[in-house]
Amino acid sequence: MCNNTKEEDIVEKWGLPLKELYTLALKFFKEKEGKAIHFTYDDKLKLVAYTRQVSHGKLDESKLPPLGVFDVIGRDRRLAWQALGDMSTENSMVNFVKLVNKECTLFKHTVEAYKADLIEQKRITDENMKKEQEELEKQLALMELKQKDEEDRCRQENTKQLIQEALNKQTYSQFLTYAQNQFPNNPDEQAVLVRQLQEQHYHQYMQQLQQNYEPGKELEITTNSVTVPEDKIIEHESICNEQCENGQCLSGECSVQTLFPASMWTRKDIDEFKANLLREGGEAVIKVNHGETVTVRVPTAEGGNCVFWEFATDGHDIGFGVYFEWVKPSTSQVSVHVSESEDDDCDDLEDDDDGNINQDLLHELEQNGVTIKDIKKSNQLNRPPLSIIIPVYRRDCHKEVYAGSHLYPGEGVYLLKFDNSYSLWRSKTLYYRIYYSQ
Repeated sequence: MCNNTKEEDIVEKWGLPLKELYTLALKFFKEKEGKAIHFTYDDKLKLVAYTRQVSHGKLDESKLPPLGVFDVIGRDRRLAWQALGDMSTENSMVNFVKLVNKECTLFKHTVEAYKADLIEQKRITDENMKKEQEELEKQLALMELKQKDEEDRCRQENTKQLIQEALNKQTYSQFLTYAQNQFPNNPDEQAVLVRQLQEQHYHQYMQQLQQNYEPGKELEITTNSVTVPEDKIIEHESICNEQCENGQCLSGECSVQTLFPASMWTRKDIDEFKANLLREGGEAVIKVNHGETVTVRVPTAEGGNCVFWEFATDGHDIGFGVYFEWVKPSTSQVSVHVSESEDDDCDDLEDDDDGNINQDLLHELEQNGVTIKDIKKSNQLNRPPLSIIIPVYRRDCHKEVYAGSHLYPGEGVYLLKFDNSYSLWRSKTLYYRIYYSQ
């Protein structure tokens, strides 16, 4: 119990394990004795005896070689060792440390420096371990990110392939017809053009989805077709239903079908395109004055399944968009209408020759509480449903030929709008061609 108390006291005092403290004291004694410090002869005999007691235990003469007659120092050391008797190893270490500290105050500073060095080494070790752990975590996170990116890339590639296969299946015949018209008797050029059109169609389709469809809505992709969410499919039908009374559409057509995205692409042969249309003559070249919108009405052709268009201008851009009017065509002729705004379907209240309201009649209606807004609203309710295929945007068609196509959604009339209403002073010369495929 006494031995344990001594060991605990010295450990508590110095803050180091006894064995480690003893090793430090022994090293200090061997390095400093005779240089920085000088122990007495008796103290050195005690210190040597403590070290032998720690290393070998109690003195056993039978295990030691005999001493010489003149070996006085050897005999004194054995006597000092013998005097320790059965002293334990721990007590021997404690007494060694106490004696060294008693005879030399430098030992305390040596221990403090050693402890500070241990703390610094531990700090450095902990920092290195922390850095290694952070680096390992960073590498693992990077590997997970790379793996996730690779999975996303593979998923995107698979999705792209599915969409392209579906779109190509839908548009191949239309693009082939267009390519045959552009490069007759040249299958190689036709194949190259079809591939280009299919790639452009895919990118435009994806852009249109991003612009038109709500976040979080996923596309339903099959090997036969590409469909959009059901709420988008019935959007046009709801437009038609709003204009129906007792289940009978005012336009006579209520079978609104799914609208597939249009395809658009560009070509660089703008000079050749213009020259060909000039040679052909007819209404293929028209002037769109400043502030005007020209609407080309193209009825769906019986036996046709896709409409194509190409256009270009001289010198400056022009707005272009495509709409579809859900009404059974009364004629198969393409017609051109000019208005002073994009909404070329609005009635002119001052035009009495077309059956519209003249000023006298308008005055009489206003006296009865009927306003121009009421008249226009009534007029709009009697119009057939209208769907936007391509919104009107300004196109740089003075630099290259803009072309496109769209699958018939059913019977109706395409409205190709060439909008110059934004231009206050400049008129535009428009070159265009429209045809369909079976």
